[in-house]
Amino acid sequence: MGIQKNNWYKIAIGVLFLGALYLLWSLFYNKAEVPEKTSSSIAVEPQFSKEGILSFVSPQGDTLVTVDIEIADNDPERTQGMMYRSAMDYGKAMLFIMEHDSHQSFWMRNTKLSLDIIYVNADQEIVTIYKHTMPYSESPIPSFKRSKYVVETAAGFAINMA
Repeated sequence: MGIQKNNWYKIAIGVLFLGALYLLWSLFYNKAEVPEKTSSSIAVEPQFSKEGILSFVSPQGDTLVTVDIEIADNDPERTQGMMYRSAMDYGKAMLFIMEHDSHQSFWMRNTKLSLDIIYVNADQEIVTIYKHTMPYSESPIPSFKRSKYVVETAAGFAINMA
């Protein structure tokens, strides 16, 4: 029985020793790999990135206006949208390309500026326009008809549209 107790103590001491080594490693080794938060690691406001141009055309085929666009065609980009931006020039827009032509709904969560939101169907016809949306609002801003594309512009852009 004395021999079994002695082995048990050795095992317990070994486990404690390994636990202490792991604790020391996790306190010092991992800390060296984690960068400290500095002013340079603070989130930066997203900037407009021109990825194409978009023209609004009248039913008669006349170009009404052409804008530079940033394209949001995947879930992370569509989710982020215009959030956290403090300015949007009138000659720029964000084009959301949705996966399906269906009823869409947006909101203004974390969006600092008022926008015009233009819903466009798969046939590239404007189906719904919201002018001067309310910044930070979490109220739904739905399309009244099916839409495949959504265009967000600076508030006031859509004043001369349908």
